Amino acid sequence: MKISLRRFFFFTLCLSHLWFGLAAADTYTLSIGEKLVNLTGKKQTAIVANDGLPSPTLHWREGEDVTLHVINRLQEPTSIHWHGIVLPYQMDGVPGVSFPGIEPGETFTYRFQVKQHGTYWYHGHSGMQEQQGLFGALVIDPVPPQSPAERDYVLLLSDWPEADPYRTHARLKKQSDYYNFQKRTVFDFFNDIRQHGFSDTISDRLAWGQMRMEPTDLADVTGATYHFLVNGHTPAMNWTGLFSSGDRVRLRIINASAMTYFDVRIPGLAMHVIAADGQAVMPVDVEEFRIAVAETYDVLVEPKADRAYRIFAEAMDRSGFAAATLTPRIGLLAELPKMRPRTLLTMADMEGHGGHGEHDHHDQHEGMPMSDTAEKPIDAEHAEHSEHTMHQGHGASMPMTEPEKSRQEAPAMGSYKALSYQHLMAAAPNPEWRQPDREITLRLTGNMYRYIWSFDDIKYSESEPIRVKFGEHIRFTYVNETMMNHPIHLHGLWQYLDNGNGAYNPKKHVINVPPGKTVSVIVVADAEGEWAFHCHLLYHMDAGMFRKLIVEKGERTD
Repeated sequence: MKISLRRFFFFTLCLSHLWFGLAAADTYTLSIGEKLVNLTGKKQTAIVANDGLPSPTLHWREGEDVTLHVINRLQEPTSIHWHGIVLPYQMDGVPGVSFPGIEPGETFTYRFQVKQHGTYWYHGHSGMQEQQGLFGALVIDPVPPQSPAERDYVLLLSDWPEADPYRTHARLKKQSDYYNFQKRTVFDFFNDIRQHGFSDTISDRLAWGQMRMEPTDLADVTGATYHFLVNGHTPAMNWTGLFSSGDRVRLRIINASAMTYFDVRIPGLAMHVIAADGQAVMPVDVEEFRIAVAETYDVLVEPKADRAYRIFAEAMDRSGFAAATLTPRIGLLAELPKMRPRTLLTMADMEGHGGHGEHDHHDQHEGMPMSDTAEKPIDAEHAEHSEHTMHQGHGASMPMTEPEKSRQEAPAMGSYKALSYQHLMAAAPNPEWRQPDREITLRLTGNMYRYIWSFDDIKYSESEPIRVKFGEHIRFTYVNETMMNHPIHLHGLWQYLDNGNGAYNPKKHVINVPPGKTVSVIVVADAEGEWAFHCHLLYHMDAGMFRKLIVEKGERTD
């Protein structure tokens, strides 16, 4: 009898491994075409997949062999890029880098195996199609399955323009502050004199004048033309997610905007951050976080009261907001929070402008509300982190498994008013972590007045590819010499953010580099091919802030 039980157990175990080890294969189709939408009070033409704005959420499974047909029903070329997905470079979907693009009337078939799980997204990589509505979410289930929440919602944040994107870009070339309707006034001038004195106020105005910019220049394109959406819904349309008392709700928050950073909060609910850019992190409790363009964050919330909650995403420059609702029943609404005072850049923020920026491990996601200078006083509690530090709780009891692995959620490593990059730690150590073989410095450069953006003052059309050897560990140091935030995206390879946590440095597909600052990442060149490397602000990329990175065949150096 004992032998039979052992055999039964062994047989069951083998079946389990066989089931979870099987590579499922499925076929998907996306048809790219035009659609009339009315989000601004007038009809406009969107570019969409499968007639949806946003495009349909694709659900894959780790290990799955994906076959995906993309049909181009437009009168212009198109493409789809799988953002953050590890795949052969020929399947990456960047015209002119990894494939020719998809001509009108043609179908391109993407084929690759899914080697990861988590929250990602996909979008057009041709012209301004991403800005025109061609984007959707990717949800990849792990193997074996995990169930950290009773409810699971995707929240796609986006910016929908009133003006044609090509006209917007032309306007920025002629007048870079065309959409900045929040410039300081004569009343602000006299108010500053009262607060700071005549001499300091004049010196400050002269300094900004020399740089030909305004301290309100937080965003190139603003709510003057943008309408901010959640899952294709304006605040008035009010996208709604339901919950029951006691539910844990997972929110997969994706910033699919072309140009807009958002500060996200849910008044009355703390957010338990469990993943960044699809990768599990040590849980962190926060009241709000800033999400750069193209980033993703997964958070858990536990609404216990019989009431509705507003998911509120303010544009970084406070020119507008996106909003949605979590509620126990349809018809029960929550009051919209008040917009907070707009924020200003300071000359301290601009210390790196025109030269090497300051390297600061402790505020690599600078510009979060706690570090902004407001025109009106902001609650002092809101202006600082909690007294917890990043390293409290690090010790022998530090959990080594993914936070979502069981119903017993790992305890938060800290509680903060607002999330910063310094709080992010990988849920498990990187087994390949070591010191880099060499360093490459990339200066993030531009001329706001002429609206020219580049790496090392060289626009893409005049640049040479960056070449690395397969197996190299390279430290990329980004030196932001401009007055703008830049979300830097490297296709095909992970960027391990060097935030001082060694083997626990988080890996991300987008790294935000604040104005005048320096940020370092370690890149493991573990995928041969030709990869796009660019700022993910669409108009910056289009203006030249783009490079090609080539991973060449070669022996590992370790």
